[in-house]
Amino acid sequence: MAGELTRRSMLAAGLGAAGALATTKAHAAAEKAEGRLDLEGLAKALKAAGIKAKAREKAFDFGYVEKDAVGEEWTLSMSAVLSNDEETVWLMAWLDELPQSSGDVPRTALLRLLADNDMIGNGIFFAYVKSNRRFILQRVLKNADLDATSLKNDLDELGFAVMNTYAHWSVKNWKQLTGSTETAASAAKESEADEAVKPSAGGVSRTATRDAGTTGKSRK
Repeated sequence: MAGELTRRSMLAAGLGAAGALATTKAHAAAEKAEGRLDLEGLAKALKAAGIKAKAREKAFDFGYVEKDAVGEEWTLSMSAVLSNDEETVWLMAWLDELPQSSGDVPRTALLRLLADNDMIGNGIFFAYVKSNRRFILQRVLKNADLDATSLKNDLDELGFAVMNTYAHWSVKNWKQLTGSTETAASAAKESEADEAVKPSAGGVSRTATRDAGTTGKSRK
């Protein structure tokens, strides 16, 4: 009789421990998932941020209005994309289309975009989308602790970088780089464009230190 009670007590204790472990794991999973957005959650967060977005598979496309340092408004074409594994959210700003002729794509311009990737910092970088021949400036966010406020701040910073690097990604500015002869005027313009690129808010270049700032170039 005593042996049976002991076995029952051990079984009850084991079940109690297993239940406590399961509860602990459930709480840990809930804490881990806090601020994690699924597709519906991303849509709600964008809406709460005042953004009217159009759904496209696991992406949302929208126009985003940003003001530069002198108060000029820019209307930016942007997308928010949830990765297939839902571990990350990609924010993308769609820029210019690549010229049809390779002769209109100076190597200097592409090298500057690569250099800007280092200068901008904070996980914001240029990329090229082959399917539609467009450049983008994008930022990859870990899908954790995200809400309407944080997304809007991230979009503001991405918009800041778009405006700040306009002189380098704007294809129409590349024409002055396609000639083989560099004049004093063109050299001055290129230097001015280089100086316009500043680190994003809170971003630090891995190879240089420069003061943060915004470009006064307007684009509507």
